[in-house]
Amino acid sequence: MITVVGVGADGWDGLPPTSRRALEAAEVVMGGPRQLELLPESAGAERVRWPSPLLPALPALLARHAGREVCVLASGDPMFYGIGSTLVRLLGAADVRVLPHVSSLSLACARLGWPVEQVETVSLVGRPPETLNAAALPGRRLVVLGAGREAPSQVAALLTARGYGPSPMTALSDLGAATETARQGTAETWAGPAASSLNVIAVECVASRETEPLGLVPGLPDTAYEHDGQLTKREVRAVTLSRLAPRPGELLWDVGAGAGSIAVEWMRSHPACAAVAVESRPDRAAAIRRNADRLGVPSLRVVEGKAPAALDGLPEPGAVFVGGGVTAPGLLDHCWSRLRPGGRLVVNAVTLESEALVGQWYGRLGGDLVRLAVQRASPVGGFTGWRPAMPVTVWSLTRKDDT
Repeated sequence: MITVVGVGADGWDGLPPTSRRALEAAEVVMGGPRQLELLPESAGAERVRWPSPLLPALPALLARHAGREVCVLASGDPMFYGIGSTLVRLLGAADVRVLPHVSSLSLACARLGWPVEQVETVSLVGRPPETLNAAALPGRRLVVLGAGREAPSQVAALLTARGYGPSPMTALSDLGAATETARQGTAETWAGPAASSLNVIAVECVASRETEPLGLVPGLPDTAYEHDGQLTKREVRAVTLSRLAPRPGELLWDVGAGAGSIAVEWMRSHPACAAVAVESRPDRAAAIRRNADRLGVPSLRVVEGKAPAALDGLPEPGAVFVGGGVTAPGLLDHCWSRLRPGGRLVVNAVTLESEALVGQWYGRLGGDLVRLAVQRASPVGGFTGWRPAMPVTVWSLTRKDDT
C-alpha cells in the first residue's frame, strides 16, 4: 500500500492530523524538490526525489522500495491532474491510499467567489498550450493550471490571438501560502511573469466585437478550417458526426482525413475523446495539424500514409470514418475487422464507384443509408437562385458482437 499525501503551499502547518501521521510513519517519502522541502527536519524518512522523466522510471522506482512504508507527496489534491491518478492507474485503487488537500481549483474559486461547478479547468502542465483554444467561449469562466512563471503571458497571447483580448485575467500565485499574491489585467494588455512558478490563471472569457465565436456542436463553419477544397462540408459534417456518435474516452479513425474536420470536431465534443487522422498527402497532413492547434485539439494524432497500410499498428477504434479513398482495395474490410463491438462505421461516398461499393456493403450488412443534397443561395445575374452541391451518400453501421 502506497499513501499519497496532498500538501498545500503552506506545507506542514496546513496538513491535517491524518496526513501528518502518515508522513511520520513513513520509511520513504517520494516527491518533487518543492514538496520535499516542505517537510520538517524531524521527519526522518528517506527522501527520494522524482527522476526526470518520471513516468518511464516510476515502475522500477516503486519496485525498488517494495515492502516499505512509502508516502508520496503531491500538490493539493493528488487526484486532480496529479500523481495520484497515475499511481492508481499503475497499481490499482486497492493499493493506493489518497489523503487529499484542497485543490488549486477550489482555492482559486474561493478567492474569486466563483461556483466551482460553473468553472472549466484547463491544464497546461505537460500539455500543448493550444489546448486552451477549445475552451475559450464568451461568458465562460476558466481556471488554467500554469506551467512556470510565463504561463499568464502564454495564456494572454493565446486568448488575444483567438479574439478574446478583452478577457479579464487574474494570476494567482502561491495559493494558500503566506506569500500568496493576485495580479489582475486583461489578455490584450498583459505583460510580465507571474510572481511564482506555482500559479493558476483565472479567465472570464470576453470576445472582441469582430470575433465570431465557434459553437460546441458539430458543424463548424467551413471557414474555420484551412483546406484546399478537400473538406467534409458543414451540413454533411454535422450529419456524419451524429452517426459517429462521439462518446467520452473513445478513439476515432478519420481515414482519408483531408482537412481533418471530422477528427477535430470529434475531439472537441469531449476532452476525453481521441482521434487519429490518416492522410496520404503531406501538405494536407500539415494543414490538419494547424487546424487541430487552432481549434484547440493539439493532441490529435496525424498519420501520413495510404490506407489500409497506414492503419497497421493503430489502437483499436471505437468509431471509424472513411471520407476518402473508399474504393482502395481492402480498406473497408480492414476498418470493419478492427472496429470494436459496439463501434460505429460511417462512410461518405460521392462518386459512382464509391456508391456502388457502399451499396454492396449495405446489401450484405445493412445499417442506415441516406443521401444528402445541399443547395446554397447564390447570385444568378441580378437575382438569387439555388446552387446545388454534389450529393453525398452516408452509410452508417454499428458493429454487433456477432458480426
